[in-house]
Amino acid sequence: MDKAIVIENLSKMYKNNRGIQEINLEINKGEIFGFLGPNGAGKTTTMKVMVGLMKADKGDVKINGFSIINNYEKAMNEVGCIIENVNPFPYLTAYENMQLCGRFKKEVNRIRIDECLEITRIIKYKNEKIKNYSLGMKQRLGIAMAILSNPKIIILDEPFNGLDVEGMVEMRELIICLSQKHKTTFFISSHLIHDIELTCDKVGILYNGKLVGVDSTHNILKNYSSLENYYLSEVDLNADY
Repeated sequence: MDKAIVIENLSKMYKNNRGIQEINLEINKGEIFGFLGPNGAGKTTTMKVMVGLMKADKGDVKINGFSIINNYEKAMNEVGCIIENVNPFPYLTAYENMQLCGRFKKEVNRIRIDECLEITRIIKYKNEKIKNYSLGMKQRLGIAMAILSNPKIIILDEPFNGLDVEGMVEMRELIICLSQKHKTTFFISSHLIHDIELTCDKVGILYNGKLVGVDSTHNILKNYSSLENYYLSEVDLNADY
């Protein structure tokens, strides 16, 4: 299968000796990959390096075959992402924020904006100012922004945060639907094991900055009663890292 994302020997260390070390990973096109680990494991650092918000000490990331170091614009051309918090302009409406977000993309028009707000189920609130939105509604708006230009790869940092149970179910359904219908590749970080288990085709466990286990969800659930048991087993094996 074609590779959507290839991470090669990626390292980024901070002065406090935390960060990520020697991460190697391949994600196929159309796959939903779950990046699982506790807070502070290095998930966000990895994702920031992947989208060029931070420079790695060592290693490279290739997106659709293009290196983020040597060919950044081409690498990011078909990528939508939310890293850390969604920060739309609070004094603008959802629709106005979407217009701003899509202003550099020719294919983004009124119809496409409405379509994305419909997909994320906030179309009826599109003329409300963001300052009145709940955390979950802002999260949905962030997803709408991430899918606005119809990217082939979507990178989401903790997309289930701030959502109620119904919102989590809808978010899982949305991700699975986009993957199956449009062959969109997803790279999702989370510390919520249950949502990763129900959403992702493949899972990687990041612990103390190191990738300690990568496998398909299918294989994991053949050998373990749940993703949580696999996670605890991998963490236990690598507790002295």
